[in-house]
Amino acid sequence: MSEQHTISDIKGSFELRNGVKMPYLGLGTYQSDNDQEVVDAVKSALQLGYRHIDTAAAYKNEEGVGQGIRESGIDRSEIFLVTKVWNADQGYDETLKAFDASLNRLGVDYLDLYLIHWPVAGKYKETWRALEHLYAQKKIRAIGVSNFLKHHLEDLMSECKVVPMVNQMEFHPYLVQQDLIDFCTSNGIQYESWSPFMQGKVFELDICADLAKKHNKSVAQIILRYNLQKGIVAIPKSVHAKRIASNADIFDFELSIADITFLDGLETGERSGPDPDNFNF
Repeated sequence: MSEQHTISDIKGSFELRNGVKMPYLGLGTYQSDNDQEVVDAVKSALQLGYRHIDTAAAYKNEEGVGQGIRESGIDRSEIFLVTKVWNADQGYDETLKAFDASLNRLGVDYLDLYLIHWPVAGKYKETWRALEHLYAQKKIRAIGVSNFLKHHLEDLMSECKVVPMVNQMEFHPYLVQQDLIDFCTSNGIQYESWSPFMQGKVFELDICADLAKKHNKSVAQIILRYNLQKGIVAIPKSVHAKRIASNADIFDFELSIADITFLDGLETGERSGPDPDNFNF
């Protein structure tokens, strides 16, 4: 838990298996509109010290994310930029085309991390082969997956040349999936969370409110600190500068092992988003 993971400040990172440093706190841009809204959110985050921006082809806001990066004045080399290949673009040749299209929209010439968005049956192995090719060409600094359960990972790893470096999963106190976290850890796959606030439901839990009171922090800050102390990269999404700043104000306190065990114990298996074994898009 917190003993194993040094949590320092907003620019701190976890090291991926290939030595690339992935900032452990980032800005998520899901549902951020591809206009001034996402441009301003990205600029705010970068100006506040964030160095990790997460988007996806499916979010349809890569142009705005790229614009925000350019307007921020922060050098591209300092930013860890992530996007994802969408389900309709999976397959070897299709993925190579989708990658080029994402780079075009973002206005960059490389990615720090490229993820397969969902494990599309019968396609994700060919998609992964394309990611391996792009990685070998040094067009991506790290490659990974999103929404892959243990059996998806095992299936992919049975044939791949490069084991995924990251697995981005739904993660919150109701969906901890510790067995999957442990499997990823034992295989050198960095765990990353999406929907850490359970699409807002976490703010309604009295137990989280109690922890917030105990540490004199907001529920969001408690949950993000919980992610980091478990060694999980967090990318809370927001388009509000004040909230983006508040989400980063998590480096002046520490949850106890008892606090973390308590949050882990809330697991119900309840998902806010689709089940990776049963999604139809």
